Amino acid sequence: MITDDDYLYFVRRALDGMSGIVAGLDDELANVRPPFPGANSPYALLTHCLGVVSYWAGTLVAGREVARDRDAEFTASGPVRPLLERAAAVRAGLAEDARAAAPADPLRGTPPPGFLGPDRELTQGAALLHVYEELAQHHGQMEIIRDVILAGAEARA
Repeated sequence: MITDDDYLYFVRRALDGMSGIVAGLDDELANVRPPFPGANSPYALLTHCLGVVSYWAGTLVAGREVARDRDAEFTASGPVRPLLERAAAVRAGLAEDARAAAPADPLRGTPPPGFLGPDRELTQGAALLHVYEELAQHHGQMEIIRDVILAGAEARA
């Protein structure tokens, strides 16, 4: 079985990678949506991932009440600095939640069907794996989106 430190190492790589992408863009470019149907801006993707971490680890694993508007995460926009500050706080909270988790225990709540999590009953450990799954997939997605945005900005310049 993996250790807490192993888990957090990989989760942080994905979360820090997304934060680094957003930090490397200015307030305007971080909020650009590529011209593809359903594409999200880097800002919105990071906002969504912070919602995932806060809800799945904070509520379902740690038992804290977390207000979440999943649909609004995908339309979020704003300045980069406050989002990065929020990402740092969520990252720290995730470390506490992962270390306090009882991996074989049941979740401390039931996720709404609209949150599109795994379609089976989960343990706290499985919920933490779902957090990693979301962060890893969206990190890769954000790398591609960043490249498209920067290519478009270069073409306009």
